[in-house]
Amino acid sequence: MKDLVKAANDQLNELILNALGHAVGEGELPAEPIPAFSIQIPADKSHGDFAANVAMVSARAFKMPPRKIAETICKHLVLEGSYFERAEIAGAGFLNFFLSHRWFEETLLAVAEEGEGYGRSDYGKGQKVMVEFVSANPTGPMHIGNARGGVIGDTLAAVLDHAGYDVTREFYVNDAGNQINKFAISLDVRYLQLFKGAEAVPLPEDAYQGADIIEHAKAFAAIHGDSFVEKPEEERRKALVDYALPLNVAGLKRDLSRYGIEYDVWFRESTLHENGAVKESIDKLTERGYTYEKEGAVWYKNAEVLKEKLLRQGKSEQEIDKLELKDDVLIRANGTPTYFAADIAYHYNKFAVRGFDKVINIWGADHHGHVARLKGAMDAIGLDGNKLDIVLMQLVRLMRDGETVRVSKRTGKSLTLTDLLDEVPVDAARFFFNLREASSHFDFDLGLAVEQSSQNPVYYVQYAHARICSILANLAAEQIKPEAPVKERLALLTAPEEIELIRFIAGFPNEIVDAARNYDPSRMTRYATDLASLFHKFYNACRVKCDDADLMQARLSLCLAAKTVLSNLLHLLHISAPVTM
Repeated sequence: MKDLVKAANDQLNELILNALGHAVGEGELPAEPIPAFSIQIPADKSHGDFAANVAMVSARAFKMPPRKIAETICKHLVLEGSYFERAEIAGAGFLNFFLSHRWFEETLLAVAEEGEGYGRSDYGKGQKVMVEFVSANPTGPMHIGNARGGVIGDTLAAVLDHAGYDVTREFYVNDAGNQINKFAISLDVRYLQLFKGAEAVPLPEDAYQGADIIEHAKAFAAIHGDSFVEKPEEERRKALVDYALPLNVAGLKRDLSRYGIEYDVWFRESTLHENGAVKESIDKLTERGYTYEKEGAVWYKNAEVLKEKLLRQGKSEQEIDKLELKDDVLIRANGTPTYFAADIAYHYNKFAVRGFDKVINIWGADHHGHVARLKGAMDAIGLDGNKLDIVLMQLVRLMRDGETVRVSKRTGKSLTLTDLLDEVPVDAARFFFNLREASSHFDFDLGLAVEQSSQNPVYYVQYAHARICSILANLAAEQIKPEAPVKERLALLTAPEEIELIRFIAGFPNEIVDAARNYDPSRMTRYATDLASLFHKFYNACRVKCDDADLMQARLSLCLAAKTVLSNLLHLLHISAPVTM
């Protein structure tokens, strides 16, 4: 788990501090506290591999011009034995540092040594993190709207795992409340219609209208006949739900598995009602003074909680008043808990019962209004709302031939995840839905997703992996096999395209950490595309099979390193790494 970028960054920080210490010891700089400075990686490599602003930020403390400070630091820098070969002063006093070839050699050696483990780190220190995503309504098939959230959540979980967190993927099954009551009514009507006719038992307008409801009713009737027609309504509806709901949940699991998503936990909302967790959570809020009764219902003091929190954050009374904060019902006048009450109990379970250090929910952007009140409820119940993070996801527009697609070509009905995967390969669907940050809108081009060309990003990345496999296979046919990399040979890799590719490979572990830190798994697809581009660039500029046997072996080592990173990256994305294409 060697991160050469971090290692160079840490070493450079130490080199600069040592140089400052020597300069102070020699009386060339005043003995003043050194202000915090940053070390960055310049986008323009002519400005060095790393750059530090230490001279700029120290000017006031040292009462000296930045350039003078930079010159003094350079004078006392000891780069011998380090990853750096030289330092330069730019502009008014920026310090630019250039890596020695030793760093590039060690990068390839690290990739060869770590293999499938390259890219992993202990950044997360084993903290328990839950990623809850999709959690689609189990009353029907998986809708296309959940396709993006599925990939974002699954890839974010993989990124966090690679960054050293203990990750749990969870699906929250909403098998209680209004949607299940509506499901029961819909099934009941369709079942009775089979024996009494549609006119005798009309379907309510707000009931579920899908053909899947009719199919469930027919299948139930095929088993039980009309034996439930004269039974009490409550008993009949319960029997219908008990039959159909498990089939729907199994369908969700099947569709998501086809999509490459496997959950660690399928948590049922109904358990929170059955084991008293919902009542217990409301009781805790009441004990802490955050509930009241009005018109027979129990209310949560959402406005008070959020106002207190916003005041602590420095918001004014006037700013808060403009938000028009409102309280929320926890238990309706008829004694039925609301979905919000169950949600509080569910998240209390995540933190207090199961002990997660951090919980990340992937929600649609239309849920943005629920973020503050749920985080506030965690504070109100005695937990830390800051440990709950919500990733809000914008919708994706499906396009075919420049036109928006809203229905399935096969059924003429609303698109389901199954419809999409019947048309687009799973690899392409997963890659495309993760191309942009969750907060951004984008168009999913169905035609491009199935195109076998360099214009298709997933094809482009997979082709880079297949191309390396082809190089190795062709050389093996001539009895030429890669040998273990050694520094003497790797020192021959000096072409700009070789150096650029190695530098990018070195950044892979750090890229994973950044993706985990920022909850942005789309960094992985962008990294994959850039890596493929740099490999193709190297391949076109540097002939792998050449007369110089040592150089050929060095380039084979670079090919293998690129193949390892591509393979590890595609595995992280749950996308196949083909050997031939």
